[in-house]
Amino acid sequence: MGNPYDHITDDLAEFIQAHPLFFVATAPLAAEGHVNLSPKGLDCLRILSPQRVAYLDMTGSGNETSAHLHENRRITFMFCAFGGPPNILRLYGQGHTILPGTDEWSELRPLFPEYLGARQIIAADISRVQTSCGYAVPRMDYLGQRDTLIRWAMAKGDQGLKDYHCEKNMQSIDGLRTPLAEQVEQALHEAVSLQDTQMPRQ
Repeated sequence: MGNPYDHITDDLAEFIQAHPLFFVATAPLAAEGHVNLSPKGLDCLRILSPQRVAYLDMTGSGNETSAHLHENRRITFMFCAFGGPPNILRLYGQGHTILPGTDEWSELRPLFPEYLGARQIIAADISRVQTSCGYAVPRMDYLGQRDTLIRWAMAKGDQGLKDYHCEKNMQSIDGLRTPLAEQVEQALHEAVSLQDTQMPRQ
């Protein structure tokens, strides 16, 4: 019915790369906190090694995954076969957020398409890989990726996206802060400090 692995095998890597949709699950440590499950499309996932993956995270109305990883790092990826032989693949690991302007961003960003609206990269070290039967997953046809998010980002523009991040992406629905919030606050602090040093002395 299912098999565990300690890494992503070549066969499993082919299975991952063949699927245009995957799911990401995270949760806060607090028992009353909200578990988050997000679908991911577009050409955004890369297998960096048999035990490391990363995906380009697009701007959205929430930032739950990043907030949860900032608190506890736990993450699970799930891939389903909607056609062909039934199969479900889960990757369990420890993840973190990579923000623009960092060395790790400069290293990984060229691996992904130049999508407008990309806000961060989520990278994860994988400690457990497991398949299961997928016998009850329905068969569905793939018609293509939507371009709605890209067109929305184009309409927003760079400043509009930054404003949207500040409005929607600073904390989780449970109030957990995101790395993006800390980066924005640090930039504001540096701007105020620079302004203070440039003010004429009375």
